[in-house]
Amino acid sequence: MSKLLAPPLPTLHNFTSIRTLSSYTSPSRLPLLSIIPKLPSFSTRNSRSRTRLPFPRAFDSDSDSNSEAAVDNNQTVTIPDEEYPTGEFKFEPVTGFRSLLVKLNMLFALPWERVRKGSVLTMKLRGQISDQVKTRFSPGLSLPQICENFVKAAYDPRISGIYLHIEGLNCGWGKVEEIRRHILNFKQSGKFVVAFVPTCQEKEYYLACACEEIYAPPSAYFSLFGLTVQASFLRGVLDNIGIEPQVERIGKYKSAGDQLARRTISEENCEMLTALLDNIYSNWLDKVSSAKGKKREDIENFINEGVYQVDKLKEEGLISNIIYDDEVIAMLKERTGVKTEKNLPMVDYRKYSRVKKWTVGIPSGKDLIAIIRASGSISRVESQVSVSSSGIVAEKFIEKIRSVRESKKFKAAIIRIDSPGGDALASDLMWREIRLLAASKPVIASMADVAASGGYYMAMGTQAIVAESLTLTGSIGVVTEKTLYYHELFNLGKLYEKIGFNKEVISRGRYAEVLAAEQRPFRPDEAELFAKSAQHAYKQFRDKAALSRSMTVDKMEEVAQGRVWTGNDAASRGLVDAIGGLSRAIAIAKSKANIPQDREVTLVEISRPSPSLPQILLGVGSSLIGAEQTLKELLQGLTFSEGVQARMDGIMFQTLEGSPYTNPILSIIKDYLSSL
Repeated sequence: MSKLLAPPLPTLHNFTSIRTLSSYTSPSRLPLLSIIPKLPSFSTRNSRSRTRLPFPRAFDSDSDSNSEAAVDNNQTVTIPDEEYPTGEFKFEPVTGFRSLLVKLNMLFALPWERVRKGSVLTMKLRGQISDQVKTRFSPGLSLPQICENFVKAAYDPRISGIYLHIEGLNCGWGKVEEIRRHILNFKQSGKFVVAFVPTCQEKEYYLACACEEIYAPPSAYFSLFGLTVQASFLRGVLDNIGIEPQVERIGKYKSAGDQLARRTISEENCEMLTALLDNIYSNWLDKVSSAKGKKREDIENFINEGVYQVDKLKEEGLISNIIYDDEVIAMLKERTGVKTEKNLPMVDYRKYSRVKKWTVGIPSGKDLIAIIRASGSISRVESQVSVSSSGIVAEKFIEKIRSVRESKKFKAAIIRIDSPGGDALASDLMWREIRLLAASKPVIASMADVAASGGYYMAMGTQAIVAESLTLTGSIGVVTEKTLYYHELFNLGKLYEKIGFNKEVISRGRYAEVLAAEQRPFRPDEAELFAKSAQHAYKQFRDKAALSRSMTVDKMEEVAQGRVWTGNDAASRGLVDAIGGLSRAIAIAKSKANIPQDREVTLVEISRPSPSLPQILLGVGSSLIGAEQTLKELLQGLTFSEGVQARMDGIMFQTLEGSPYTNPILSIIKDYLSSL
């Protein structure tokens, strides 16, 4: 079975109103403040100029042709800077009549939207952060809601500032960059934003240094020692127990399958991982040194000293002070004018997420832009054991795409992607539907942490691709493994011999046993067929990428071969059009839909997931026993896909993507299971 596998490894909503498709109401029925003229303004200047090719036809029956050129080279045009507006946030205070309307709205706000004047918004940023909009029954953090809370708090006269608890983030750098952007945007309001960091590594500090002040307790765990990337290999283990993996890899950088087939890292994989790590580390040094007003060399030298003492961090000016949480709260009480004997009025993330934008004076627009979110692994149909709302199910995603295409209400659509890929057939079917949608209205791809292999397959069907600078993307390549139905099979002959097991296969047809006979290695003709099928799958993927990106096949081959790129590197090689978050994707969508940049639009989520009864019960119990996350990981790890896969393999970024204290053997098994 062939697999297009990729390595494992954010969102300003402008002043837009986020609605679900099912709850959409006509503008005439919107609340009072929906008629308020524009509040914010967004710059239309560009951060870079580049040459891009025009978007080709929405679909082409010859898209998988092996032609040397997928498009006419004479179609290349130079696009001016203003083609891609930045969607940059600019705070404008609410004054005069608009301020009066905001006060009236708050006077008649629903009970769960009421917040005491002078309140401090508190958000605990830790653990996993989903790119999906969550319901109030869903546990965990939601990136869209975190970002929306920053925007609302900037304009909410009841909010005096934000107090962030930052520790143990388990998400990619794309989401971290999006949150950091919103912290900087919020600071334009003149309100304070303070961070408390009891445990801190590079990712947590990257967020915290965007805040005005950073506080830590005396016993805080700081380990700013640098970044590492790991690649683990199971071949020696498999050899010892008599299992021979049979893997066909197309693309010299395609490392998926290396965990099984190799004992050591390949030269190409080492080159790729080194480049990724250098990009991330360099970006971290640049942003941190800029935020703290220090030279890059000074920050790098500090890291190389291996400092872990909190007092040393204060001495070097990397944190503001060493105090406990209650002392920070006492300081905030003094700052906000709250008497010592009184409690500091605070509102937490979950409650504030229920405050509507119009309540704080953020208007909605008549023009609708659909947001279609695609997060997780890709499968063609929903598994019987899958957790509801987890992963990308192609048949459901296609329904959403078609509903937007058939509706005349939407002026444009944004495909928000946070996926390492999965089933290649599913990816191709979604690519086709996205291309059809793009033929009827502007469609923009916005990438979060990762949009690689099958995730990139989806993005390349849009008219423009926007990625964060450290989004992991690309990985255009193929890995094929000998599989049968839902079980991963290898040459198990030696293992069977050791344990005294025997299996006899009776077949008809020359190649009938290619996927069935795991008790023996491939015959020469079977191995040849196996290799040809992998090569065919790779060419289809590569040629469609060339068509979609208006490149020649030869040019696409240079940047394909299974290589993973950061967003910045992908942009410089024509795989991505612009660097930024969801706000920039919205600005580009408005531009292509001929909507003025200073006009508000309404974002419509298609559609917000409804929690099932098990999810509600798991959500209630997760705070006690953590059952929800455990169950999800177990079910997702045991859910296999049949058919060609377009997915990244399991790159383990220590101190980047998760805890460095994870059991390495369990991590290997989890990475491998996730790539099936």
